[in-house]
Amino acid sequence: MSAIQARWERLPRDTRDSFFLLGVITAVMAPHAGHLPWWSTALTAIVLGWRAQLAWRQRPLPSRWWLVAIVALYASLTWLTFRTLVGREAGITLLVMLMALKTLELRARRDAFVVFFLGFFLVLTQFLYSQALLTAIGSLVSLWGLLAAVVLAQMPTGVPSIAIAARRAAGTTALGLPVMVLLFVLFPRIAPLWGVPTEAIGRTGLSNQLEFGAMNEIANDDSIALRLRFLDGSAPPPPDQRYFRGPVLTRFDGKTWRAPDSRAGQGWLRGRDDLALSGPALRYELTLEPLRIPVLPLLEMSPGGPGADLSLPDLTLTRGPELQWLSPRPITERLRLETSAHVSWQAGLRLNRLQQQSNLELPAGGNPRTLAWARELAGQPRFADLAPGPRAEALAAALLAHVRSNEFIYTLSPGRYGEGSPHVIDEFWLDRRLGFCEHFASAFVVLMRGMGVPARIVTGFQGWDADPQDGYLVVRNANAHAWAEYWVDGRGWMRSDPTAAVAPNRVTQGQALQPSPGVFGQLNPTLWRALRNGWETVNNRWQQLVLNYSRQNQFDLLKKLGFERPDWAALGQALAGVILALAIASAAWIRWSSRPHDAWSRQRARILALLARAGVTLPTHESPAGWARALRRQHGQKAEPAAQWLERLERSRYAADAPAPAWREFHQAARMLKP
Repeated sequence: MSAIQARWERLPRDTRDSFFLLGVITAVMAPHAGHLPWWSTALTAIVLGWRAQLAWRQRPLPSRWWLVAIVALYASLTWLTFRTLVGREAGITLLVMLMALKTLELRARRDAFVVFFLGFFLVLTQFLYSQALLTAIGSLVSLWGLLAAVVLAQMPTGVPSIAIAARRAAGTTALGLPVMVLLFVLFPRIAPLWGVPTEAIGRTGLSNQLEFGAMNEIANDDSIALRLRFLDGSAPPPPDQRYFRGPVLTRFDGKTWRAPDSRAGQGWLRGRDDLALSGPALRYELTLEPLRIPVLPLLEMSPGGPGADLSLPDLTLTRGPELQWLSPRPITERLRLETSAHVSWQAGLRLNRLQQQSNLELPAGGNPRTLAWARELAGQPRFADLAPGPRAEALAAALLAHVRSNEFIYTLSPGRYGEGSPHVIDEFWLDRRLGFCEHFASAFVVLMRGMGVPARIVTGFQGWDADPQDGYLVVRNANAHAWAEYWVDGRGWMRSDPTAAVAPNRVTQGQALQPSPGVFGQLNPTLWRALRNGWETVNNRWQQLVLNYSRQNQFDLLKKLGFERPDWAALGQALAGVILALAIASAAWIRWSSRPHDAWSRQRARILALLARAGVTLPTHESPAGWARALRRQHGQKAEPAAQWLERLERSRYAADAPAPAWREFHQAARMLKP
């Protein structure tokens, strides 16, 4: 046995309980560490370490002046960081501080209870950051630890052991789980109260701007961006039509593409893309992870012209002028919706001159070599006699043919552009020829504009995993993509994906950007993908069954339970019935658990109750023979039948051949004792 283990065994039991409580507090605070200021995490760790050292050395707790000084320091730093002492971030920071400091004044049981209640509240606040399955599991473990600490605090010092307290806490948690499930199923979803806890803002690789060469940062983000499954027998579109339309970018400053100006009046100047759909509609259900932008990427092309609304629970989206779906705020919650898409569509058939001009603008003096190359290509005789529409298509085809035949390389590691020259398109198109989707799309749009053809960049997602998970097709953040649209007179906006010319597998097979595998992925990539897919399937079940459980699901459940018109009143009635049933069941269980459960204890209780009705009170610690003697002393000859019955009962308990006396005889004997 090591010296530390020997010393641990010699520690008093209350000291070891203190270490257990500090461990539980650390587990409760740990999920908050990544969301609080660094100084808060550092100070909290120092305070908990200080308290552990005091417990280990069995030193007295610090004076209250130390606590006042730490509170003042904490409050000052909180104010300097957030400029307020209220609100979510500042409130949780102060709550963590109060829980840590409370461990320095655990002088009485009531102090421990304050720590417990603060801990329960901190467990609840974890869901303000995330509602993922791991968060729920971690919260359940933290709850178990806090309940075990409560059991320890309720018992005398050293009784019971930590293991016994943990088992009792686990039993209590298991008893509470059915109640929790019932309340979850029936508790009304009242916005915005029910929608306050949101996921942390996700990283999707999409943004309202696209810096030249920045999209490769998402190659290592293999997390899921959205899931979808097709409904009503709809078949998935072919691989080269699996485009999810996100932000549309038209303004270019030489290095960064940005969305059109959304200030008042600018949308009217740009005009609106009219939309004509043809062919069958593909119905599908989509579950979208939280985004960091106010744009909802949907499969092209979803119905609804510019200005149309798409109503979701607690959120209404509007179709933008460039046919993207715009949200009034960044999407920071998981969304689930059913919609449709048309593979065949036409948009922007009637583009006025203002609209054309806004999609021809280029920064003055930018990329002069590329623009000169574009003018030389457009001036070739083969394009001279073509009408504007066919000429635009021929120019686009010539650019794609140039990409295929001139050793352009698709790579996620092209190096930085623009370090030696501000003309990034010149450097890419004429010098290095290394890049990925955004490089090719940016160069294509600049070249088309340089040849007098309106063009713009569209970002979003392209393709999905080859193998479905739990019936859902998975689109990852690594499926983020950028492509181009150019305008053809008489045909409207035409999609053109230059990436398909240099890396056809990226588009025709919907392959995502391939992140660099980790150590485990390098050792056994097949097993790694199987484990990842299995965990993502479990997460999807959690999201579909729990996180996406809405008021409509509640009303559907009420209909199955027999309510003809499910509404808020019916939901309230069902919830009240469940609460009443739980209250009755709890009262019955408490009464049942308070009664003796072995045969002799029940028999004793029945004998004493019958005698008490006759006005006779006997000591509960005596045996039946002792009760017989007491009855003879108190009541003489009148108690003889009851005394003899008790003596026969005593013999029946210890003699194998002695029969048990009949209860009817004792009832009659007890009535004789009534005054």
